[in-house]
Amino acid sequence: MAKLHFHYSTMNAGKSTVLLQAAHNYRERGMDPYLLTAQVDTRAGQGRIASRIGITAKADTFSPHDDLYRKVEARLAAGPCACIFVDEAQFLSRDQVWQLARVVDDLGIPAMCYGLRVDFMGQLFPGSAALLALADDLREVRTICHCGRKASMVVRMAADGRVITGGDQVQIGGNESYVSLCRRHWRAAIEGDQLPLV
Repeated sequence: MAKLHFHYSTMNAGKSTVLLQAAHNYRERGMDPYLLTAQVDTRAGQGRIASRIGITAKADTFSPHDDLYRKVEARLAAGPCACIFVDEAQFLSRDQVWQLARVVDDLGIPAMCYGLRVDFMGQLFPGSAALLALADDLREVRTICHCGRKASMVVRMAADGRVITGGDQVQIGGNESYVSLCRRHWRAAIEGDQLPLV
């Protein structure tokens, strides 16, 4: 039975690595996956999913205005598709999450979504909120804070190392812009408090 899956985490937890490995497993068994990534994220080049450990794959892109159900239908017209993989799923709209749910329910194709749960201000992304509400299966991809605790939050950093506490929700970046922290150290960073690393 097909399901809508949401694999969520903070930055640098290895979501794209997990996605690329799972897509490779499908290909290795002779099944074709359909990879999608957010058009807005061009860090690895337009239409590419890349992992920090160096593996990459070509992907179709989605913008906020795309109908993903229709994109999947068009992909199916070109041949069978065993699974949909969506990277940067936090950039999906609520409507697009419903479209993926329709793909699962009506077309019987599993959809595996990978993305951030919250932004640098501790707020849910719209796509993540919809996935948390609608997904059949939720899995956390874990990473750690510098203190060794589970990192569940992220701060945005300026070039001079200052923590940024305001601004647009979306700013594409990687290790140069974001640091994953546990909630305790995120609070300290946002509030400007100094905490011991314990």
